[in-house]
Amino acid sequence: MIPASEIRRTHELIGPFIRRTPIFEVAPSDFGLANDFRLFLKLELFQRSGSFKARGAAANLSLRDVPPAGVAAASGGNHGAGVADAAARRGLPATIFVPEIANPAKTDLIASTGARLVFAGQRYADALRKCLEHCADTGALNIHAYDQRETITGQATLGLEIDEQLKSLGQSADTILVAVGGGGLISGVSSWFGDTSKVVGVEPETSCSLNAALEAGAPVDVDVSGIAADSLGARRIGELNFAILRQNGVTAIKVRDDDIRAAQERLWRTHRIVAEPGGATSLATLISGRYRPEPESRVCAIVCGGNTDAVKF
Repeated sequence: MIPASEIRRTHELIGPFIRRTPIFEVAPSDFGLANDFRLFLKLELFQRSGSFKARGAAANLSLRDVPPAGVAAASGGNHGAGVADAAARRGLPATIFVPEIANPAKTDLIASTGARLVFAGQRYADALRKCLEHCADTGALNIHAYDQRETITGQATLGLEIDEQLKSLGQSADTILVAVGGGGLISGVSSWFGDTSKVVGVEPETSCSLNAALEAGAPVDVDVSGIAADSLGARRIGELNFAILRQNGVTAIKVRDDDIRAAQERLWRTHRIVAEPGGATSLATLISGRYRPEPESRVCAIVCGGNTDAVKF
């Protein structure tokens, strides 16, 4: 577990390098749901580099020693953008390895920071292998997208912010809905909330490493595909992440690609929010009916990323 004191200290350290993203209440009926519970959206897509990944990247650069060779990261796109942006703000060299399926909106963002961008293989696992080889050859610091204590602690600051912001409104959350790829965000959020709020993971049916690990009792490899694969397409849940999630009793729900598309469309049509597929996945579990809140409950869905092409969207 990551203690609350460590999360608070990290939040203070990375404060100058991240944004405190907004949270606001919406009507469940805007999304075709009954208005018998309260729904809050945490708009982390407004974070620096367009996703929550900026938090973990900033935490690594604040808590670890960076060698002269700089930093390196393997990423489906968002983590790489977060690391590249964080490194550029500190004047550090960065090399980012991405799979060939990475969204051009994300790779363009990475390249715009001045980082070296390397395409490596078809999936995240291929990019990670090349990244580790690079780090072994050059001495660069590998910043793992999720299975790294500092990364998890950085993502946990999002949970802290949700808690503080809701309390400032005189509210709290019974349930936090979190999209899951490798497990960095959900293990961080669950570290902050512990047993005070129920944390529910949401995964595409075609990229479901957490569901598979919960069924097997340990991390296992899964096949990865679907519209959210560039952000949620981890082949295996992280070891440290899964240990935290199992200790916290976190559950997971699977949704279809059509549910994710419907959530994207609703976010745009009702609130003019342009979320990428991974960013809309948490809300998809409500729209699909896979998760039904209890009457009078308070639910917070994290819209965790917005790195998509707005014109195509």
